[in-house]
Amino acid sequence: MASNQRSEQGDELLRAYFEKLERPSTWSGLPTKPFYSPADASDLDYRRDLNDPGEFPYARGVHADMYRGRLWTRREVCGFGSARDTNQRLRFQISQGVSGLSIIDDNNGSLTIDADHPMATLEAGLQGVSVSSLRDMEDLFEGIPIDKVSVSFDISGLDCIAWMAMYVAAAEKRGIDPAALRGTVQNDTLHFQFCGYGNSCPVDLGLKSSVDIIEFCARRMPRWYTGNANLYDMRENGLDAPQEVAFGLSLASAYIGKAIDRGLNVDDIAPRRAFYCSCHIDFFEEIAKLRSARRIWARLMRDRFGAKDPRSLQFRFGVHTAGVSLYPSQPLNNAIRIAYEALAAVLAGAQSIHTCSYDEPIGLPTETSQTLAIRTQQIIAYETGAAGVADPLGGSWYIESLTNQIEGKAQEIMAEIELQGGMVAAIKSGWVLREIESAALRRQNEIENGEKIVVGTNAFQTERETQTPGGIHESPAGQGEALAASVRELRRGRDQGQVAEALQRLHAQALGGERVNLLPALIEAARAYATLGEMMGTVRIAYGQPYDPMGVLAPPRL
Repeated sequence: MASNQRSEQGDELLRAYFEKLERPSTWSGLPTKPFYSPADASDLDYRRDLNDPGEFPYARGVHADMYRGRLWTRREVCGFGSARDTNQRLRFQISQGVSGLSIIDDNNGSLTIDADHPMATLEAGLQGVSVSSLRDMEDLFEGIPIDKVSVSFDISGLDCIAWMAMYVAAAEKRGIDPAALRGTVQNDTLHFQFCGYGNSCPVDLGLKSSVDIIEFCARRMPRWYTGNANLYDMRENGLDAPQEVAFGLSLASAYIGKAIDRGLNVDDIAPRRAFYCSCHIDFFEEIAKLRSARRIWARLMRDRFGAKDPRSLQFRFGVHTAGVSLYPSQPLNNAIRIAYEALAAVLAGAQSIHTCSYDEPIGLPTETSQTLAIRTQQIIAYETGAAGVADPLGGSWYIESLTNQIEGKAQEIMAEIELQGGMVAAIKSGWVLREIESAALRRQNEIENGEKIVVGTNAFQTERETQTPGGIHESPAGQGEALAASVRELRRGRDQGQVAEALQRLHAQALGGERVNLLPALIEAARAYATLGEMMGTVRIAYGQPYDPMGVLAPPRL
């Protein structure tokens, strides 16, 4: 009976979908025609609007030879359990051919609380790696040559600046000059306001910490990318393709403007800024979306911020294939979705790609599913020929028309954000969150009403699977308690006087105002093995915020 009901519901959705074909559109609702001709791109001026790859406005790519010169960085996001657990998986990834490491912390880290916090134990190491101190950071990279491999921290809240402090301290303990380190920290504290962590990262304090990282790295870590405007998380929360571009570029503009206000020169900081984008399931729309973003960013940086260095004008981006496009039913279907999304990212000219694993809607990736994700990138890179030519779809009448449509829609949305007073004001007023919630509801209704078909979920269903190929990742029993005990043991064994002195100096620096960069004092505190919660709690106190965002712990005496 249940099977018959599913079949009938699926038939209804299919009928609704075929009726919709009378008014076809992209996943984001942009109207499409049965075919395209030169008339659909007749207003394009090649030199003005496209130009050769590597030339302004970079619509066709930021490098003339693109992947002939160097393939994109192939990453797989990793983070679970203890630092040692994640270290083992990172080593496994390296053995399977990743060319860059990408690490995410757990929910406790995002909230800037340690694993021994009264409300943290159950979450410790569950959806990311548990890192509470320099000792964890040392364990995380044990045996990994951090002066030779590019490392990405996929974290965005106040935990960013603490992780940077611990990472620099760990490098210096190894005798590595921070100037030799290569990688990226996501460092998009503003987007935290609408991704569920707002209370842990107040807007003004978050923005200040982001600019501290930008300033510190501009002066001491010239090979480090100081932040990714996180378009991906906003897209995952429901935005469509033009909204993703508009909201993301507006976020990036806010950081550039704030850094300039700090006294930094645009051409000293912009070349080390990047973007973290989604590649969703609508193949051609995603390619056009990323081409349009390059063009808008180049003109924005030149015309609004007066950038002169060509590198400042280049929209460099990493892609995370769309986790929200994956479904727990028929999980192997996800591998197909991921492959098409990764191919779109390559054809769009991504500098870095993370491919999701097919089991992500069910649990954390296993070694089996991550291996397939890595192989997906390798097959695209070495077998398909997709990497052989820069912007191979450039000049397609459909692609150029779609690129223009997305650019026009994105610019309209960016103008609306400016009417709100800019991105920071739009976040504070709640306008951004309302737009995201409205877009998410619209998308869900389209799936439930059959306006969008999701194979194996609202159509072409089978009996629900009882097993996932490759098994399911399971956290060991007692993991949270063990991680909490490790933090308590650290506290007992460290030099408490040294910790107290370092935190007092950090507090004094934090009282010094907007232009006092806190990273040097945080590095000193990290060296003393102050915990993430202690460091950021101390900063929060200085800025008039509660020591503990969860409202449980009393602050230490400073």
